[in-house]
Amino acid sequence: MTTIAVLADPPREGFVLPELAHSSPLSESEVAELYAEMLKDTFVAAAKSGGDLLVNYRPDDAIPDEFAGETSSEDELRKLAEKALEDVTLGEDDEVRFEVQVGETFAGRAGNTATHLLEQESVDSVAIVDGTTPMLTRKDLDSAAMKLRRSEVVLGPAEDGRAYFVGLKDTIDFTEAYATPELETLTEKGVDAGHEVDFMPTMTNVRTGEDLRSLVPLLNARIAAGRIVPVNTATYLNELGLRVEEVDGSREIVR
Repeated sequence: MTTIAVLADPPREGFVLPELAHSSPLSESEVAELYAEMLKDTFVAAAKSGGDLLVNYRPDDAIPDEFAGETSSEDELRKLAEKALEDVTLGEDDEVRFEVQVGETFAGRAGNTATHLLEQESVDSVAIVDGTTPMLTRKDLDSAAMKLRRSEVVLGPAEDGRAYFVGLKDTIDFTEAYATPELETLTEKGVDAGHEVDFMPTMTNVRTGEDLRSLVPLLNARIAAGRIVPVNTATYLNELGLRVEEVDGSREIVR
């Protein structure tokens, strides 16, 4: 069984996905709401999978003062998870765990979480995701868990050489493991540790306006075709009325 650790930030305006706000028609408040909806879809996928959901949250003392909230980071994310999973039937032993992140960088926090779970809790395997890949489904997570039976490292490729999923059956050196391009760096870390490395299908990891420009037509097309979509993300983007059009010879997101 894989423990799926979602490294989550409280969805606060200006704090989450700042590059997306700078490179898309979305305001900072809309970006924060989109991040929350993508997190909810990630929680649902993980909870429905054969793995265990662990929400690994950023502590309040690691958040700059200008982004302080009225409630704690943990409470915000607990309420978000509760809302996301209110219609999801969980088994008696499928309780959602909440653990604080430890580390100064994303690589450090991911490494501390993975190492603790593998070495201290002796879980079979662990997956690190950041909640910004809304097309990630229960089936994808279960497929990755099957791959982890044969390979020590399973990675999910995203645009720009990023990695939306890092699955591990054994530890790797996380020092600068997410250095650009993350997919190559993580692969090298796995190979250097003597591990077999496998890959999941490529998916859109939403961090920039260009990423959103890839996701919106896919969601709109799947809705038109009556196919499954990440409900929370798709509903919110539909409410915003986003679509992709050609403007002055280039493709742009418009409302």
